[in-house]
Amino acid sequence: MSDKAAQLKAFERLLTIMDELREQCPWDKKQTMESLRHLTIEEVYELGDAILDKDLDEVKKELGDVLLHIVFYSKIGSETNDFDIADVCNSICDKLINRHPHIYGDVVVKDEEEVKRNWEQLKLKEGKSSVLEGVPKSLPAVVKASRIQEKVAGVGFDWEEPEQVFEKVEEEIAELKAEILKGDQDAIESEFGDVMFSMINYARFLKVNPENALERTNKKFIKRFQYLESKAKELNKSLKDMTLSEMDVFWEEAKLL
Repeated sequence: MSDKAAQLKAFERLLTIMDELREQCPWDKKQTMESLRHLTIEEVYELGDAILDKDLDEVKKELGDVLLHIVFYSKIGSETNDFDIADVCNSICDKLINRHPHIYGDVVVKDEEEVKRNWEQLKLKEGKSSVLEGVPKSLPAVVKASRIQEKVAGVGFDWEEPEQVFEKVEEEIAELKAEILKGDQDAIESEFGDVMFSMINYARFLKVNPENALERTNKKFIKRFQYLESKAKELNKSLKDMTLSEMDVFWEEAKLL
């Protein structure tokens, strides 16, 4: 692994390349923060995929792509004299120091949970009107629900025991069943959302990341379904022409892979 001097030299190299691209490349010269936004989101999702796949070589590459975007935004900011990469770095350094008084001050904490609670309290002292103010509106719903629950728990709005949360899950399922019997579609959707929200909350008590858990299931389903498709192709059959019983044979085989 490289030392600090080598790391700084590599970062300086990236900054120099960014300057050159912004000056000389027709595509890079045209980009704005708005035009880069959707590409940045895509890069972060690709990084997330690599992390879940435990492909460290790919993680390294995707981190580079994300870092490039950070440098790109900073370069654009410097052209309007609003901020540059030094401002970005100093801003996060200042935030980290202010939010870690147990490291850079005289505050004493006993565990990770106390650090989280202090973090939310410090954010309120910085001028935020709500602990939920920092939850991005455009987050996917599962991630957003998880972040909402983490944040309110950080200020003490939380269940005491996992059993209480599971009882809430069961209560919400019962309410969903009642609305299904009534047939009110709007109420069914509302109660279904409550079930999901309570399940995501329960996941936190189980120390399970619900987004990661669901994505693992997605990947597992895709793998098994593609196995089913390949077996159907070997038999020169279309899935539409196969019975559920025939498909189930290959589905059970896929579980053993």
